[in-house]
Amino acid sequence: MPYRIDLGTTGADTLNRLIDLGALDVEPLTGSGVAALMPDRVTPGELARELGVDEVRVSPAVGRDADSVWILRPRPIQVGAATLRMVDSEAFGTGLHPTTTLCLDALRDAIDGAVPDRVLDVGVGSGVLALAALLLGVPRATGIDIDGEALLVAAGNARLNALDGRLELILGGPERIAGTWPLVLANVLAAPLIEMAPALVRRVGHRGQLVLSGIPASVADDVDRAYRRLGMHYVRAMTREGWTALVMHATW
Repeated sequence: MPYRIDLGTTGADTLNRLIDLGALDVEPLTGSGVAALMPDRVTPGELARELGVDEVRVSPAVGRDADSVWILRPRPIQVGAATLRMVDSEAFGTGLHPTTTLCLDALRDAIDGAVPDRVLDVGVGSGVLALAALLLGVPRATGIDIDGEALLVAAGNARLNALDGRLELILGGPERIAGTWPLVLANVLAAPLIEMAPALVRRVGHRGQLVLSGIPASVADDVDRAYRRLGMHYVRAMTREGWTALVMHATW
């Protein structure tokens, strides 16, 4: 488990030395201090010796994106020419996790030159994908999630970016809603994607596009088969750091 350190006094090369030691995130503090998230393979004692200090102040690290991305605090996300600001929360979606960046890339490609009139974000989490779609020009977005706390976070992020008037949030999965969307995004995990496939495919409109992410590369073929059996056409796969996103479109 990574841990946080705070140093009150630092040298000119402290930031570089922390990075060389494997820091997951480093941030200068007000004044001359610095904070960093360190991997547990580097002990505080080893760190103090390497930095030439008597001791370092250690505290627990706070996990972001379901403990899979470790950052000191969320950063604004650049979406096209706009910047998306996010509140500090534990809801999935800092924009830094590979599954999210894959979805953001697929989203940009999907609306390039042909902006859909609405988008559905399944497993909305912090709202990053739905809000990014709105910033990229999609008029309206619907986000659904089985976690009520995530919906509260997504609503807060929408207000922070003055997008709350264009975002609809619904508690539940794809089986709890009706209608179809020309673009559907689902960044969850492989097993839920396979389980919800019939309900999710019903939400994809005529010749609509479907982006599936959160898939370990080792099981991408299993997810692909589950959706092809339901009539979806494979377009392409995108892979990053062991994760895969699938882009598909409806054949009806």
